[in-house]
Amino acid sequence: MVNIRALNHLGDLQLSSTIPMAPSLEEPIQVDLSAPLKNTPKLIAPEPEHCPGPESTSAGKGDACAGCPNQQICASTPKGPDPDIPLITSRLAGIRHKILVLSGKGGVGKSTFTTMLAHAFAADENTMVGIMDTDICGPSIPKMMGVEAETIHVSNTEWSPVWVADNLAVMSIQFMLPNRDDAVIWRGPKKNGLIKQFLKDVEWGELDYLLVDTPPGTSDEHLSVNSYLKEGGVDGAVLVTTPQEVSLLDVRKEIDFCRKAGIRVLGIVENMSGFVCPNCAHTNKVFKATTGGARNLASETNIPFLGAIPLDPQIGMACDYGESFFDNFADSPACLALREVVRKVANKICTTSVQAQTG
Repeated sequence: MVNIRALNHLGDLQLSSTIPMAPSLEEPIQVDLSAPLKNTPKLIAPEPEHCPGPESTSAGKGDACAGCPNQQICASTPKGPDPDIPLITSRLAGIRHKILVLSGKGGVGKSTFTTMLAHAFAADENTMVGIMDTDICGPSIPKMMGVEAETIHVSNTEWSPVWVADNLAVMSIQFMLPNRDDAVIWRGPKKNGLIKQFLKDVEWGELDYLLVDTPPGTSDEHLSVNSYLKEGGVDGAVLVTTPQEVSLLDVRKEIDFCRKAGIRVLGIVENMSGFVCPNCAHTNKVFKATTGGARNLASETNIPFLGAIPLDPQIGMACDYGESFFDNFADSPACLALREVVRKVANKICTTSVQAQTG
């Protein structure tokens, strides 16, 4: 068993037993997406607007660095690949496919979709599936999977994930919290450190699919996952949105992030696409697709449209009770739509694998 305080003694995370106060907001900066993730140097002044990033190979040398109080610090910071990346690649060698679930917008159902996708893959008892919950501040996967009260076990060399079923495993910070309602108030480096340990120290074993559930945005967690997994290979990302333009605005930013970071987009899923009446199973459009919804966005950006999953009250009920919607409501319109999405995702991954093998 391990909790958040016990992490002080595990590896390089070096967490204090007292969680620090919430960080203040800082001005957005330009980040070098190709920069290796290492310990961020301690700067003596805020990073300027066009800073390439302290870990970038051009740190302290670029035009934006001229006159910056941090120039000498950045220039002398050790550069080069993170020494743990080969260990991570070796640890994950037994995982056939790695899929990121992204959005950019909160509240669109990324975690719900991740759990349903996992249950759908795991419906085949010969398919091994894992979920890595990288939403450090809002971990909801354990609740949705019905394992919220479980804890992880730590040996001298590895962490063991929590097994929902014989072929379905989960890893989340929720398993380490002393109390279920404890807030995790961390800056980026601590989040990066924990994500690294989820990849480096967890004994995932042989998996067919590892699904990585991410928080909203295009920040620390996303950069960490991409940097650590890049060498071992990521099959791609599934983007989740709702029909409204307010959601699509942020998904466009996520698409831009994926392209800049070199992450293949497997496709877009429109979640909450209509409402399924629990009495007659008729579907009504609740959230209007004022600009054409995900289907139109997919066409505009030349990204595959994977399907539309309607709202179904039984989905929320299944998540609250930690049960599989996919197993318990197999005939619902939402489940039928999900089956089609799963089929398309699997086909995209198979196509990618064949293309990689044939060069």
